[in-house]
Amino acid sequence: MNNIDNNLIDAFQTNWYSFSMAVIVFILLYVLARNRIGFGTRVLVGMVLGLAAGVLLQSFELEAKGITTFGSIYISLIRMLVIPLVFVLVLNSISSLTNLEYLRKIGFKTIAWFLGTTGAGAIIGLVAASLMNIGSGMHVTLPDEFQARDIPAFSEVILSMVPSNPVQEAAEGKVVPVLIFAIFLAVAIIKVGARNPDKVKPVRDLIQSLTEVMHQVVKFIIRLTPYGVFALIPGISARYGWSTLQELGGVIVTSYAALILHFVVVFGALVWFVARVNPLRFFNKIYPTLAVAFTTRSSYAALPVNLEVITKRLHVSPRIASFVAPLGASINFNGCGGVWSAIVAVFTASIFDITLTAADYVHRRCRRSRSGRYIDDGCADRPWLAAGGHGHRGRR
Repeated sequence: MNNIDNNLIDAFQTNWYSFSMAVIVFILLYVLARNRIGFGTRVLVGMVLGLAAGVLLQSFELEAKGITTFGSIYISLIRMLVIPLVFVLVLNSISSLTNLEYLRKIGFKTIAWFLGTTGAGAIIGLVAASLMNIGSGMHVTLPDEFQARDIPAFSEVILSMVPSNPVQEAAEGKVVPVLIFAIFLAVAIIKVGARNPDKVKPVRDLIQSLTEVMHQVVKFIIRLTPYGVFALIPGISARYGWSTLQELGGVIVTSYAALILHFVVVFGALVWFVARVNPLRFFNKIYPTLAVAFTTRSSYAALPVNLEVITKRLHVSPRIASFVAPLGASINFNGCGGVWSAIVAVFTASIFDITLTAADYVHRRCRRSRSGRYIDDGCADRPWLAAGGHGHRGRR
């Protein structure tokens, strides 16, 4: 008992300033909410105040745990929500269909757009990194004890997506197997319902009720977003600091420039020419999703907000949104799988003195560094990936 008391006293003594700072900002954000200040504005205020708090704490070499603990709670609540939300929404959206032809049509279009936009992101990342010549002048030597990451074979990636024990995979937070399991159940409901609608009516009613309940839970957690955003930022800014940002300034600037270019040009063009919607209006309406995704760095953390934005602000059919949004959060990595991985590949090759040719951008080849040494013998044909440049997926 004395140990617990001592731990509590120590935690209070070392974190009272950051805890007090969090309480003050939370009160401010609550007052803004009571005065009906817009959700996006409150998220932005939380983000700015979180950045300021992180810089201030780092300047005085103070702990940020009093604030970041609230951020960890917010992320845990989001993770709590993801698996049941994906399962229920996908099950509801597909089982509500009357035939499978519509499912094949929307599924094909969704995957095609995902692949196309991710490919465009990779091209933009390669071009931006090459033009900015990132990594030039920096040289890194790998230590002798360095062990490269194991890169799974494509067959292993496919197998990891196939559900074998949906309950266990749900407990492990694996979204794609759960999504596939939900699709199988939904297709079975459609098939049985086509023969005898009365047999599946209780199941459909239950799914519809669960959907309404999950939407309410989403609303509860979305209301916490401005507070969660504020609590997440100080830990990031205090941990890395200005000196780290200066050292990797070229990579950071190139990454954001490429991401903005991809977002504005690729998505803007799709919205304008395909959806026939004004891109400025579109960007304004999806601002809450952008703010949450930027601060949490997590597709799954942004999923509840994204669903709310798609259905309420963009007026997309819930049937479409509840299928496409969870699938996009699971496999559509325009940023981390397209733009970012291309930039990291060029940057890593540069700092390890590996000369990349045009052929290296499109297929695998064995390349040696100028020192004549492979970075990793087990992945000699992709040394920049062996060095850890196969893409930062962020918090998923």
